Amino acid sequence: MKKHFNIHVSGLVQGVFFRKNTVSRATSLGLHGFVMNLNDGSVYIEAEGNANALEDLVNWCQEGPSQSKVENVTFEEGTLVGMNGFIVKS
Repeated sequence: MKKHFNIHVSGLVQGVFFRKNTVSRATSLGLHGFVMNLNDGSVYIEAEGNANALEDLVNWCQEGPSQSKVENVTFEEGTLVGMNGFIVKS
């Protein structure tokens, strides 16, 4: 069953290739959506796809790439919007 997750990741997550690695991870999981930096230093992700793949992405966000230091990950289910591909938004 397809779902849509809004994910917020805080900590040392900017300037450590978090967005690039998120795109790679999400794409490998067959997810669609986007990732972007927020002004407060956190990262915001919207992703759609298989529920298990979304849970895998949330779990990956708990650690992130090796250079990151994730402090907190929150997510909520959103409304499916039919996203295609997975991109970095600025």
